[in-house]
Amino acid sequence: MNGTSTKVAQSRNFGLDLLRMLACYMVIQVHAGEFFYIDQTSHVIMGTNTFWVGILNSLCRASVPLFVMLSGYFLLPLKESNTQTFYRKRFVRVVVPFVIWCALYAMYNVLRGNTTFCEGLLNICQIPVNYGVQLGHLWYIYMLIGLYLFAPIISPWLRSSSRKSVELYLYIWIFTLLIPYIHRIFPEVLGECYWNNTPMLYYFSGLLGYMILGAYLKLYWREWRRWFLPLGIVLVVAGYALTVGVFVDLIDRVSLVADLELSWNFDTINVAMMTLGLFLLFKNIGERCANQRSLFRRIITDISALSYGIYLAHMMLLNLFHGLFASVSDSALVQVPLMAICAFAASYAIIKLLSLLPQSKYLVG
Repeated sequence: MNGTSTKVAQSRNFGLDLLRMLACYMVIQVHAGEFFYIDQTSHVIMGTNTFWVGILNSLCRASVPLFVMLSGYFLLPLKESNTQTFYRKRFVRVVVPFVIWCALYAMYNVLRGNTTFCEGLLNICQIPVNYGVQLGHLWYIYMLIGLYLFAPIISPWLRSSSRKSVELYLYIWIFTLLIPYIHRIFPEVLGECYWNNTPMLYYFSGLLGYMILGAYLKLYWREWRRWFLPLGIVLVVAGYALTVGVFVDLIDRVSLVADLELSWNFDTINVAMMTLGLFLLFKNIGERCANQRSLFRRIITDISALSYGIYLAHMMLLNLFHGLFASVSDSALVQVPLMAICAFAASYAIIKLLSLLPQSKYLVG
């Protein structure tokens, strides 16, 4: 590593690089699990494998919220005073690779025989409408673009607002995390009805709350405090227990995957508990890491920097390893981690090679 690269590595937050790497792996494990509990009609596959997926992947549901919190932590309040400059940087790093990979997935589906060549071309043309290919992990990019579009709007408020004002927003957001469970008793609450899809707390809900929570931690909880460790452990353990408990309880009681995944919803209190707990446990690790130039640290930093490309590419590798390991074992307990680890490693290797190409930012972000 040259001197400039060393300075860049030392300026990074190692704990948050480690957390981003973990979140990236967790996403891949979640998607590996989908082969074992979702059938072709989005119904639950009954059996032991669904139970093991619940055990293995409930903690992994914190992955997307962790990515959003990291975005809030690093982006908000915005450093760029010019909104156009902010959008231009994000367009190059996020939108361009996304469009390229959408087109690659469209052709990938043609090669697999899932669509015709003409249908593949039509799917590419439909990218501005929706991702155009039936690979659900790409939903995340549209959500991320939406948060980036909103960032310059929310940033002045965060910069000028008092701590209590930000906490008021977060308290109301935390209450909205209970609504998926309140719906089990009252299907419509706080103005919800078929002609109104923006009820009372609509504007306080959603993944934006994680972004603001990330910014709040940077603004007010940046320095390490001894109570972060016990609080983080309690939040992770309690959040996981609630998440897996509800999931396992519903396995034999529901038929639709959407109902089974009640406690896997990102907008639930238990997922938020796991997310905040993991963030508190990891965010200050770098302060206690003595060896700034260790190989382990450099690898973690590199994976973190390439995590967007890994996310975009991993579904192709997961499909490959699912086919390769089909005869290894019928158990999700064996196959899910095996597929996830191999797909994660292979995705990193491929994206690393692509990153060495000229103008690689248009491929890997």
